[in-house]
Amino acid sequence: MKRVQNLSRREREIMDIVFAAGCATAGDIRDRMPAAPSYSAVRATLRILEHKGLLRHEDDGRRYIYRPTLRRSRARQNAIEHLLNTFFDGSPAGAVLTLLERPGTEISGEDLDRMARLIDRARGEGR
Repeated sequence: MKRVQNLSRREREIMDIVFAAGCATAGDIRDRMPAAPSYSAVRATLRILEHKGLLRHEDDGRRYIYRPTLRRSRARQNAIEHLLNTFFDGSPAGAVLTLLERPGTEISGEDLDRMARLIDRARGEGR
């Protein structure tokens, strides 16, 4: 399984851009980066991401178009697992409680109802 959690800050930044766009050229990616590195640095990072199996490219004339090799939902799951393991000792409840206790957090009634249903389902499953 491809692991998104072993990425540098710059690699994550590029993956975020490619996920948001669906596909992008090195130039597109560089244009969307705040404090962008050189074009050659972007290309080098794209090669690393391809080597890690997270991106693939297609030829489009003189340029490459990069696409993710895994779905955003899988990447999101990997990122959540990394967050839980790094900051919450693997505890989903710890992460949720931290989010709910954040000052100024507003949660819609619809979201609260959805969370209540998921909690009830988890209890029913013995989790």
